[in-house]
Amino acid sequence: MAMRFADRADAGRRLAAGLPQLRELPDTIFLGLARGGVPVAATAATALYQPFAALLVRKLGIPGHEETAYGALAWSAGRIVRIVNKPLMEKIRQHGIRQEWLDDVETRERSELLRRVEKYPRINQNLDGKTVVLVDDGLATGATMRAAVEAVRVQRPGKVVVAVPVGSVEATESLARVCDAVICLYTPGRFNAVGAFYEHFEQLSDNDVIRILDAAKLPSAGR
Repeated sequence: MAMRFADRADAGRRLAAGLPQLRELPDTIFLGLARGGVPVAATAATALYQPFAALLVRKLGIPGHEETAYGALAWSAGRIVRIVNKPLMEKIRQHGIRQEWLDDVETRERSELLRRVEKYPRINQNLDGKTVVLVDDGLATGATMRAAVEAVRVQRPGKVVVAVPVGSVEATESLARVCDAVICLYTPGRFNAVGAFYEHFEQLSDNDVIRILDAAKLPSAGR
């Protein structure tokens, strides 16, 4: 039977139960990928007596198939990190997706990312030498998480750990090559969409995320 989570808070509690080694570990911070990863990170971090904050990311979705990412953007330390899956881009262009359509996607997502930079609190954290735990509600292609890993590397953390409730085999294997550890509670043989593994998977608003971040007990280096 497939594993299912009641909601993102349930996923965070179960993720924390799988990370006992991080309980009260010094110089550790959980970063939830905004938006969906923030409540998961907040619940897990609170259970483990760790601080948490947000990392801003945006998926670059294929026009007409927006749930499938051909790349992603992430913001950290005042800069945007961009990654793309070049073989996938070439493949989709061969199937009639025009470059200007992809350019329009990136322009739109960059604009949204910068809008959130101005709006979200607790996105400027000192990661130098720390164990950074990157949390999302799930991994489909892993593109946004890969961008997140590259973004936090700029700040020279001691370790980068990816922790998620559910993820595809391909995404978890890919990420294992670029970070220090990947913790994934469930890697199903067939993976359609992250939301399929949740009973309740509502879209989060800016206000939902800001409310969670404002409640974080964390000395912040910035907004």
